[in-house]
Amino acid sequence: MERAVRKDIGRLDEMCRRLIAASPMLFIATYSSDGQADVSPRGGQPGFVTVLDEQHLAIPDATGNRRLDTLENVVESRRAGVIFVIPGRDTTLRVNGPAHVTAEPKVLEQLTPVGKPPRTAIVLEAEEVYAHCPKAFVRSKLWDPASWPDPASLPTPAEVSVAHQRDPDWSIEQEEQRQAESLLHRLD
Repeated sequence: MERAVRKDIGRLDEMCRRLIAASPMLFIATYSSDGQADVSPRGGQPGFVTVLDEQHLAIPDATGNRRLDTLENVVESRRAGVIFVIPGRDTTLRVNGPAHVTAEPKVLEQLTPVGKPPRTAIVLEAEEVYAHCPKAFVRSKLWDPASWPDPASLPTPAEVSVAHQRDPDWSIEQEEQRQAESLLHRLD
């Protein structure tokens, strides 16, 4: 137990900077003032998250699903938790602490854009910082293609969207076209 507690270094040291620089994906957890939880993925080229100093990192805003749950929650609760994921690596890095949304040009100009220059960024203060053990990745075999499900056994993204939108006038073909255009024109 002492080892588990002691691994929280409470700052972004050189090891953390190297892991963050290698990570093309993170998951950010937030909650609203009434306790509604949200976990959202964020991704970009490795290094898309900028370490501002030993206590702060900045996550650039990027186009997504056009919901603002994460940003609204950060504004309301002023806290966030992030897990950085590196492909092929079983250990992740967790950073939790106070957070805020900023549009300050001096912060935004330091960031690597994920497509278009960001309009805002989430600045997270490193209150808790530690590497997560690899057991979940080992158990799940996430990085082992032999363990992946057959894509034909799963619904397509368009099928899921149409089923969840519950719009009888919207077809799978229309949704496939919308998704293709979105990836072509809205990724940046």
